[in-house]
Amino acid sequence: MNQQKIPPALLRLIVIFPNVLSYFLLFGLIVFVMTNYETLKANNNLTVWLIFIVVLAPAAFYTTFSIVKKIRAGHM
Repeated sequence: MNQQKIPPALLRLIVIFPNVLSYFLLFGLIVFVMTNYETLKANNNLTVWLIFIVVLAPAAFYTTFSIVKKIRAGHM
């Protein structure tokens, strides 16, 4: 059975687009927490939102690093 290879340009688009969306989500979370800081603190929900940010930020940075590494190696 012959499997067709995905063209590198399309593969880059498929991989990079969700990564860009994760940066938009991270930016939106930071803005949300900054604008609603007092309310979140009063309702004891600030910790949950900060955990979301702390988990998403390294994941987005690591994904970007691995994508750049694969592109430089010629795998994408």
